[in-house]
Amino acid sequence: MIDDPAWKSLFQAEINQARNARSKGNEGMARVCARRAVGIIIGEYFRRNRIPLDSPSAYDRLRYLEEMPEISVELLTKIQHFLVRVDFNKNLPVDADLIAEAQQIRIILLEE
Repeated sequence: MIDDPAWKSLFQAEINQARNARSKGNEGMARVCARRAVGIIIGEYFRRNRIPLDSPSAYDRLRYLEEMPEISVELLTKIQHFLVRVDFNKNLPVDADLIAEAQQIRIILLEE
């Protein structure tokens, strides 16, 4: 499990990498880093709430959280943005800033 200080550092490192990728015009890598950042947040949320899910995969964690009946519509919408596939031109087919949404998910799930 990720302990408290470590998850914060890992999350921030992924967000920084996402911003750096975006600044270089690599939106695909920015999305990957933002998704990994959300995976870290979900892992910490699961740890705090003693929810058993051993997968280190951000995608698996997102899918698991998506199926939880107690999540809000707002959170569900954000989660689904991370799960949608890119289109033929490798663009995200929804209007979403995944870096900003990763930070919003952190606030929603961890109240930080």
